[in-house]
Amino acid sequence: MALSTKLMLRQGQSLVMTPQLLQAIKLLQFSNVELAAFVEEELERNPLLERAEDRPDPIPDAPAEHAEHWDGDADFDPGDRSRLEGDWATESLSTDSHNLASDLGTEIGNSFDTDRAPTPHETPTELEGSGLSATSWTGTSGSSDGEASDLEAYVAAQLTLQDHLGEQLALAVSDPVERLIGQAIIDSIDEAGYLSESIEEIAERLGASEKIASALLAKIQTFDPAGIGARNLAECLAIQLREQNRLDPAMQALLDNLPLLAKRDFVNLRKICGVDEEDFAEMVSEIRRLDPKPGRAFGGGPIQTVVPDVTVRAASDGSWHVELNPEGLPRVLVNQTYAARVSKMQGSAADKSFVSNCLQTANWLTKSLEQRARTILKVSVEIVRQQDAFFTHGVEHLRPLNLKTIADAIGMHESTVSRVTSNKYMASPRGLFELKYFFTASIPARSGGESHSAEAVRFRIKQLIDGEPVNDILSDDAIVVKLKEQNIDIARRTVAKYRESLRIPSSVERRREKMAMQHEA
Repeated sequence: MALSTKLMLRQGQSLVMTPQLLQAIKLLQFSNVELAAFVEEELERNPLLERAEDRPDPIPDAPAEHAEHWDGDADFDPGDRSRLEGDWATESLSTDSHNLASDLGTEIGNSFDTDRAPTPHETPTELEGSGLSATSWTGTSGSSDGEASDLEAYVAAQLTLQDHLGEQLALAVSDPVERLIGQAIIDSIDEAGYLSESIEEIAERLGASEKIASALLAKIQTFDPAGIGARNLAECLAIQLREQNRLDPAMQALLDNLPLLAKRDFVNLRKICGVDEEDFAEMVSEIRRLDPKPGRAFGGGPIQTVVPDVTVRAASDGSWHVELNPEGLPRVLVNQTYAARVSKMQGSAADKSFVSNCLQTANWLTKSLEQRARTILKVSVEIVRQQDAFFTHGVEHLRPLNLKTIADAIGMHESTVSRVTSNKYMASPRGLFELKYFFTASIPARSGGESHSAEAVRFRIKQLIDGEPVNDILSDDAIVVKLKEQNIDIARRTVAKYRESLRIPSSVERRREKMAMQHEA
């Protein structure tokens, strides 16, 4: 058969992942901190984007016809530009039905403007009742220059561990060369107070003698707080005991065998230390009073608190009120006025292309942020619906739940639900939980009834162990028997796995620990 070339026309379908679609998927998985950082980069890069709070305050008596109603069951239309800016209304959830409603007006006044000055007829109490605190007023101070007071200018800087040790080094060492070596050692101490770099590496890096560097490390280890500059846990505890004049040979033998102490192998430890039971109990008590991380008293940096993405509160009719947290939502708008003005100006083709790309990116970002918020709210409402008993009665009533159940209920793919629940948090009367917390495995019931959640079973195991007496420590087999009495069909290896996940030692180790505590008392 002869080979020949010819043209053929074929038609097919394929899914193309555009850069915008990939970025939208990534936005869905971002936490509020990562999302805020990404939006800040876009604000610096795109001149057509601006923060909503940068816009002037709207006219108070704005017409109400700019607001519209959003039903959570309706499909999101990415081409609807009238929904690009707006405020999110709260969601009311009941056991029978729920409506997802939101005011998505196009007025600037709908953009989470919580920083405004009180009117002459408003008092601070009235503003606090409406969700505004007196500390968020944007009024000017009583100074003659009319500028707002900056309280941060009067707050002292937080003392770091390196600064604290550097002040002591300046008093303890007079030689400039030794101060330089000592400061390098201090800079190698981490936030917990341990030396993160070996003395040999520090001396080699500075071209100094290891003997001088070791002598300076020994001097730094005498600084406050006690135990600073240690290279391991045993050395940290030894420094603190030496300062208390309690580092005798028996205590040193105990520090050399800390792994046995972690395993609660008290019988072998007493033989190694050569002490009786009473002295050994006193030694263990002294170890427990020491600080394993002496540097934690000094803040190494600002603590990033968890900001919930969704808040849940009880309504007066017994239902649950689910709403997005405005603090976790970036507030950006497209400056259409500036875009129109720049487009009318005369310029090169490259300039017009740049403006067009910026406008397209800005519109895409606002749509993606709105769709992200809608998806988070939709998933959160369904989670609250599925776990209604948990919010009402507690963790014992947490139901088994998987991603497929939520995805089928809201008409989305499991991967979308997985991205939504990653790094997202829900604040509720029961506490602050990651959305992943509500998805647990199913433990079957013994009599064939409703299955139990794995998290609820963990909670019951912890309750049983916390309530066990000293003379009747529950083994894993005994816990299995008690759980079966509560209609929970579970294997012994599963109990052991859940117990270890709760960081609860075995029955043998618990018996040793409780007997030691009883002797101490």
